[in-house]
Amino acid sequence: MTFTLNEADVIDRIFAHMDAKTTDAGERVWREPVENYRSIERFNAEIELLRRLPVPFCPSAALPEAGSFIARTAAQTPIVAVRGDDGVVRAFRNACRHRGMAVASGSGCARAFVCPYHAWTYGLDGNLKHIPGREGFPDIDMKAHGLVPVTAEERGGLVFITQETPVSNGALDAMPEILSPLQDMFATDEYSDAANWKLIAETSMEGYHIKSLHNRSFYPYGLDNTNIVEISGLNSRIIFPFRRINKLRDIPREKRRMSGMTTDVFQFFPNTHLSVLSNHTQLVILEPISPSETLSIVYRLRNLDANGAPVDLEVARRDAGFVKNSGIEEDREAARTIQAGLGSKANSHFTFGHYEKAIVHFHENLAAHLRRMGAPAA
Repeated sequence: MTFTLNEADVIDRIFAHMDAKTTDAGERVWREPVENYRSIERFNAEIELLRRLPVPFCPSAALPEAGSFIARTAAQTPIVAVRGDDGVVRAFRNACRHRGMAVASGSGCARAFVCPYHAWTYGLDGNLKHIPGREGFPDIDMKAHGLVPVTAEERGGLVFITQETPVSNGALDAMPEILSPLQDMFATDEYSDAANWKLIAETSMEGYHIKSLHNRSFYPYGLDNTNIVEISGLNSRIIFPFRRINKLRDIPREKRRMSGMTTDVFQFFPNTHLSVLSNHTQLVILEPISPSETLSIVYRLRNLDANGAPVDLEVARRDAGFVKNSGIEEDREAARTIQAGLGSKANSHFTFGHYEKAIVHFHENLAAHLRRMGAPAA
């Protein structure tokens, strides 16, 4: 997967769209059955797919040193990811091999994982190191009772986890270096919404709604239905220009820079988007809880300034606060409202048109992957 458009080409296309009052458009219309946002059978198939694809679990910056760990539920499976003494990130099913209790919770830094139930102890490599009252378990094979591993890979500043046998290979090939090792994480959040995960995902994949939904938040600074959309494999990149990009018109083409002039939203199939904003970067991982409930896991990192150093922390926090308290809340409310109306029988399907190119691409790939698994796709 590579995104090949360079800065100069992107800026040229933005100016062309602004002058012509156009936007990047798709060639196909997609009709998604409303039942696919309500069906428990479809939901279960999507969970299985999330377990069989490499899905971002956290940014690498969330595991900065040996012993750093994050424990949370991913695709309805308790998982703990930890950076080992050798610097390698590993991930395990977060269940003690004695009686199944979680050996880690939340996040932090540890030298070992000690089950709170009976104190069975595991190293950062997952190996079982100690059983209190070892004589009470005379036949147990210590080597065979380590934490059960799942596949963990670091690519582009992100930690990806694949829980089951992959449904397709090569998903992480040519993953771009989107996050710099110099970017540090300064905040995390969790949001719970009464909405299907796909309804929330769709809000960040198009700019057709900017003027109407974000009239007092994003629209005074941005443009309505003016986007660059780049497709790369299963993924997409949607670029939202700010009005201030007009300042670049008087600058020689080779000296123009996009930093601070656009928001770039990278959609990593199927349930993750990473937004590069003016002063911070936001990683959002959507964890489906039920057909009508989603938990959003949000990690925020500081961007780098012109000298390659992290921007001032307060500047990053102000940037994040504006996004969190205005546009994101408006998108979440839209998704919740749509979910509440799914049972009204007003629509048999939702129609995604040419202005919603990235959403069409998302649903095409989701349906294709579910068919490949033999699951209901519609």
